[in-house]
Amino acid sequence: MVGDHQGIYVVKLVGDVRLNLCTSFDNYIGKMFSHDDFRGVVFDMHDTQGVDSTTLGLMAKIAIRSAEHKGGKPLVLCEERGLLHLLDSMGFDDLMDISSDAENDAYQVEPAPLKCNAPDEHSAREMVLEAHRVLMSLNEKNENTFRDLVNVLESEQGTHDRKSVVSH
Repeated sequence: MVGDHQGIYVVKLVGDVRLNLCTSFDNYIGKMFSHDDFRGVVFDMHDTQGVDSTTLGLMAKIAIRSAEHKGGKPLVLCEERGLLHLLDSMGFDDLMDISSDAENDAYQVEPAPLKCNAPDEHSAREMVLEAHRVLMSLNEKNENTFRDLVNVLESEQGTHDRKSVVSH
């Protein structure tokens, strides 16, 4: 779910969030940073049971772009100990301000569902690859964790690109 109020963009992650089949969120990120009023991002993870690595990569991408746009560090609202441990182990404590305060009401907007359009295979692969490259760039542990996956995705991409050239 997404929303915004006076330049503060809210991303509410609900349930077990798996974005590897949804490029709509990546498109939303581009729109968010194209607005002149951009001031910051809040990730509300109060209702999150789990997140996949693609989602984590897109969250990291937002944090990096927010810093570039002088939006500061995104605020993550999360009280689930397992998720807090996951964020910490991925190196997110350097990228984001993480609050486990259950009463923290840092935004004044009710997010609405983001319509998820099923992407074509090439777009989905590109988004997943970019998200994992971002995660790898955060620290050596992530680089070691995701290197094999990124290598497989890159080799599949090369095979797919060669097939496209041959068929045209």
